[in-house]
Amino acid sequence: MHVTVDRGRCDIHAQCVFEAPAVFQLDDDDELVYDERPEAVHRPAVERAATSCPVAAIRISER
Repeated sequence: MHVTVDRGRCDIHAQCVFEAPAVFQLDDDDELVYDERPEAVHRPAVERAATSCPVAAIRISER
């Protein structure tokens, strides 16, 4: 699984952090950081994060 966040769309609402904290976090400057290649066990949480993103900035692919 490959996760991509469109930085041009992301407004740091942080819904992804609540849905998938093992993959998405806010750093000390409140900027989003994330694991681009999380383990498959995190897929359900990442899918919830993508669905909950109010600006649809999260993409999941298999590349």
